[in-house]
Amino acid sequence: MLKVLKYLKKTWVAVIFIIILLYIQATTDLNLPDYTSKIVNTGIQAGGIEVAVPDVISKQDMETLLLFAENEDDILKNYTLIQNTQDVNNNNQEKILKKYLDDNQLENMEEIYVLKDITDDEKNELAKKMVNPLMGFSTINNEETTNKIKEQMLLNVPEQQKVMLENEPLTDIIKNMPEIQRKQILEEFTSQTNNMEESIKEQAAVASVREIYRNINVDTDKIQNNYIIITGLQMLGVAFISMVSAVSIMFLSSRVAARLGRTLREKVFRKVLSFSNKELSDFSTASLITRSTNDIQQIQQLITMLFRVVVYAPIIGIGGFIKVLTSADNSLAWIIGVAILAILFIVGTLFFIAMPKFKKLQDLTDKLNAVSREILTGIPVIRAFNTEKKEEKRFDKANKDLMKTNVFVNRAMSMMMPMLMFVMNTMAILVVWFGGNNVEQGAMQVGDMMAFIQYMMQIVMAFLMISMISIMLPRASVSANRINEVLETEPDIKDPEDSETKQFDPNKKGLVEFKNVCFRYPDADTEILEDINFTARPGQTTAIIGSTGSGKSTIVNLIPRFYDVTEGELLIDGVNIKQVKQKDLRNIIGLAPQKGLLFSGTIETNIKYSDEEMSDERMIQAAQIAQAEEFIETKEKKYQDEISQGGTNVSGGQRQRLSIARAIAKDPEIFIFDDTFSALDLKTDSKLREELSKITKNKTVIIVAQRISTILNADQIVVLEEGKVVGIGTHKELMENNETYRQIALSQMSEDELK
Repeated sequence: MLKVLKYLKKTWVAVIFIIILLYIQATTDLNLPDYTSKIVNTGIQAGGIEVAVPDVISKQDMETLLLFAENEDDILKNYTLIQNTQDVNNNNQEKILKKYLDDNQLENMEEIYVLKDITDDEKNELAKKMVNPLMGFSTINNEETTNKIKEQMLLNVPEQQKVMLENEPLTDIIKNMPEIQRKQILEEFTSQTNNMEESIKEQAAVASVREIYRNINVDTDKIQNNYIIITGLQMLGVAFISMVSAVSIMFLSSRVAARLGRTLREKVFRKVLSFSNKELSDFSTASLITRSTNDIQQIQQLITMLFRVVVYAPIIGIGGFIKVLTSADNSLAWIIGVAILAILFIVGTLFFIAMPKFKKLQDLTDKLNAVSREILTGIPVIRAFNTEKKEEKRFDKANKDLMKTNVFVNRAMSMMMPMLMFVMNTMAILVVWFGGNNVEQGAMQVGDMMAFIQYMMQIVMAFLMISMISIMLPRASVSANRINEVLETEPDIKDPEDSETKQFDPNKKGLVEFKNVCFRYPDADTEILEDINFTARPGQTTAIIGSTGSGKSTIVNLIPRFYDVTEGELLIDGVNIKQVKQKDLRNIIGLAPQKGLLFSGTIETNIKYSDEEMSDERMIQAAQIAQAEEFIETKEKKYQDEISQGGTNVSGGQRQRLSIARAIAKDPEIFIFDDTFSALDLKTDSKLREELSKITKNKTVIIVAQRISTILNADQIVVLEEGKVVGIGTHKELMENNETYRQIALSQMSEDELK
């Protein structure tokens, strides 16, 4: 898989940008639960008060607070006493006063303490020192609690003094107490508060701050609303950034994946073009088509999702877990640990079961494509022999094998999502159950529990994403290996190194020499050609004839180097063809193959296949020589008439003539006609060869033929039998001296006709 991913280097800028966006999205997503917690805990429960430290407090309330402080100076040093607006001497004091008091309140302001400009850390430290004083303030301001405390304090007081003190405020009673007694009460109060849960103390302290604000007529509802609105807008902003990042990531990922798909298809296609017939046979056409389409599509789909899993899921999973562990209350972290273990067990088990089937899927797809291609191309034969039912059964078997494997894989993988959702929902129930108990006991705030649920969902969803990609990864991995097989296959036929490359000898232009050539097909046990020796010269027509399977077409395939000779030498223009570049070699050869293959397009594009810039005059001349103009002129659009794929909308003879015209239009040094005249009637054959002889006076013409009439006038006839040359000469010479040729000739024509 990694070998395929190296082709992403062309889009490295987009990849880096995707990673940055994924980091931004993950960071924003991890921050969203914090905002939920803030809105619930601070905005709703705490009335918008973030820290239990009053920014403004009346002198009277400050004195009450200090009754419960262990060290008054630790609190007072952070405040400035302002008696009226004229005492305001810095921007911070003015800002705080305007935040909490309106103009009318500022005009009638009494003595008030204003918090100095301190850092957040200093403010948090001050909040710890003010927890007990604020709780004491809350206690004193509760009438029922105050009466109980007062009753307890006056139990041992003389009756006359008790009557006098009952009407005194509790604060005045505490102030007038002896120092020792007051410290005892403070110590007792502190010991009681220390036993309380932190969340309860914080909530009580915040409630006291709200009471302090109300005592100086501060609009606490406005503070709460402002906090919720501002925090809500911040949350929306973070969510918007996350959304924009997610959309951008999917857009860029799709482009990167599509670009990779295009690159891989291009690489595979170019590699296949460099293959010799051996590699094409090894892979099979159906398999190469599957690898170029279905396999690359699997990788493309994976890449679209891969970045989110490789970058986003780990950040969310690890980041969320760290957030939970470092939160104020991590007592529920064990639930996430259980969830992760359960998910890994489910995914691992299903992976173990389904992985072998993933490897089999692509092979079965190959098989189905091969069967489909064979049946579709052989429809005429199938219909002629009435074997439709037989072929249907063959296709049905391949189809069912693929279906069964797909069903097994899909069933196994379809179980994954319900099981993972069950795990996630079970974990949510556990969080609500145990979190609810903690909230009830005051060990956790509601907002913290809600944030924990969100973190848990994020962590589990990260693992769900990894699980989803695990469904795609095995099949894509198999596809990547299949593509690498193609890309890493070295063609059997290679161009020579630049230092070893030779140029054609202009003095031997058109000369084709076979010197002791032997050839066997790859993996074959016996030689197909043995000790082939003959020379085809420019200005002459060399014909090759022999019985079926004698090696005629094999010789033709050696000349353009579709295969390499196994022994001996094949020289063209005086140079061994292994020492020249394949492109240069094939530039001087015009081949009309045995099967006249045409490409989809028009008659013009097929004749001009070797050179799109070819003049119309040259195209028309080639069509005239090939005797194709006769039927072209009958077409409605003449040379612009459409040709379907493979030339299926023209007859065999017309297809063959267009194939010959294509070779003639190239105007090469060497013409090779591999039994291309067999589909032509004798009259057309004769006329074509007559016209062809006019333009090949300085060209080398090699004709493979089955019909004696085609080669009667050849300058040289090479007779093959069982892969060996059994005779070379003119028609007359061979009729006199070669029994093999004579038998072939007499099987087709009478003695008189041959004479």
